Amino acid sequence: MDLDFFKKITRDMFESGVEEIGLFYLGESLMAPELTIRATAYLKKELKMPYVFLTTNGSLATAGVVDGLMAAGLDSLKFSLNASDSEQFEEVMGVKRKLYEKALNNLKGAYAIREQGYETKLYASSIKYDGEQQQRMEALVQERVLPFVDQHYWLPLYSMGSVATEREAELGYRPTAGNQGRLGGLVDPLPCWSCFTEGHVRSDGGVSLCCFDSGLDGRFYVGNLNDDGFMDIWHNKIFTEVRDAHLKKDLKGTVCHDCVAY
Repeated sequence: MDLDFFKKITRDMFESGVEEIGLFYLGESLMAPELTIRATAYLKKELKMPYVFLTTNGSLATAGVVDGLMAAGLDSLKFSLNASDSEQFEEVMGVKRKLYEKALNNLKGAYAIREQGYETKLYASSIKYDGEQQQRMEALVQERVLPFVDQHYWLPLYSMGSVATEREAELGYRPTAGNQGRLGGLVDPLPCWSCFTEGHVRSDGGVSLCCFDSGLDGRFYVGNLNDDGFMDIWHNKIFTEVRDAHLKKDLKGTVCHDCVAY
C-alpha cells in the first residue's frame, strides 16, 4: 500500500474513533518490512493510535525488522505457529521447510530484543489438532515457545474462505464453524463478531466484510477508501443489511450464507 494513502485512511479511521490497527490482512505481514516499520511509526508517534499489532509466521521476523518495529512503538507482535516439524510446515503452509527453524529462532530472537528495554508484548498462537499431532504441538510449545512469549493460546482450525477449502479437504482437516475466537473462550458463530468490530482493508483501498476474505471473487466487497470515508463505508447499505441478517441469525440470500458455519 502506498504510504501516503495509508496515512490518509488511518487518520480518517483515528478521527472516526478507531482505537486498534492490525498492519496485516491475509498472508504474511512482513513481506514489506520497511513499509511496515514506517507505518507503525506513523500510527504510534504521529497519530498516537492506542494499539497497533502484527501477526507473523515468523520466517521474516529477523532481528533488524523486529528491532525496527519495537523502536517504532509496536504494541503487540504475535507469532502464528501451526506445525510441529519442518516437514509438516512445508506440507501445510506450502513454503520451504528451512523457514521452519528460522521462524522459531526469530521468535527466540524477538524475545531477546524485547528484553533490551522495549514494551512490545509477545504472543504466540497455534491451531489445536487431535491425537498424536496435538501431542507433538504441545511438546513444541512447551520447549520452544512458552519461554519466549508473554502468552500462548490455542485456536480452532478456521476455514480461510474459498482459498483454503480445497487444501483443507486435501489434508483431511475439518474447520470449525465460523469465526468463534480462541479456545477456552469460544463464542457463537452467529452473529459473527467480525463484521461488527473490524474493518478489513486491502492494499488497493477496498474494504471487505469478512476477515477471511481472499478478495479473489469480490463477493465480500463493500466499498473503497479511495472513493469514500471509512465511516461512510462502515454504515453503508451493504454493511448494515449484512449486520441486520447476522443479528436475526438468518443469512439466506447474503454473501455470508456459504460460510463454513452454515
